[in-house]
Amino acid sequence: MKLVVFDCDGTLVDSQHLIVAAMDRAFNGRGLPPPPRLKTLSVVGLSLTIAVERLLPAATDAALIHALAEDYKAAFGDLRRDPANTEPMYPGMRDLVLELAAREDTVLGIATGKSRRGVATVLAREQIGEAFRTVQTADTHPSKPDPSMIFEAMADSGASAHDTILIGDTTYDVEMALAAGAGAIGVAWGYHPVSELKAAGAGHVVASSAELRQVVSHFLSGGQLSV
Repeated sequence: MKLVVFDCDGTLVDSQHLIVAAMDRAFNGRGLPPPPRLKTLSVVGLSLTIAVERLLPAATDAALIHALAEDYKAAFGDLRRDPANTEPMYPGMRDLVLELAAREDTVLGIATGKSRRGVATVLAREQIGEAFRTVQTADTHPSKPDPSMIFEAMADSGASAHDTILIGDTTYDVEMALAAGAGAIGVAWGYHPVSELKAAGAGHVVASSAELRQVVSHFLSGGQLSV
């Protein structure tokens, strides 16, 4: 049995506008200058508290970090409830998920810094929740790149590290997969540059869902990943 694990933000769905807007609200609400857009996007994938901490000066008080994280969650929830704001799936990704889920030799999972509630909202909206046998979130795991989420996904599915790949858009995803002994495919449409994904050790970096389909199919048929 093969296990294909997807990151969520920046890989399955484009949530950058909501993430940046929510972070800006959180910082503004505390009278702090919001981080530059690219800096906010650079920490997407990390657990929220760690992400916020990296956006602040060193030695920032832990209470402020926690307060900003809570402010961010509240702001993100408010923004997501506005029908004008969406987290659209990237082109072709919904179809790819459903195709892979229909295979008898493949199990799908999610490993994300997003909250379980946030993931559930996305999966319900896109009607793809049943496609994923295992969903691992920052609610119950250490932040990426700790391999805990991949280990748990493998335990849930009965797959070995050799038969597991992680698809993600950040170096945190790649490092997490490699730390678990699994393979990693980077996607070029997310929040970290292609050069950084390759430097982190991604076995392949794809530019479209069509290319991703080819690379994953090659892996599922017993092929090896290569840059």
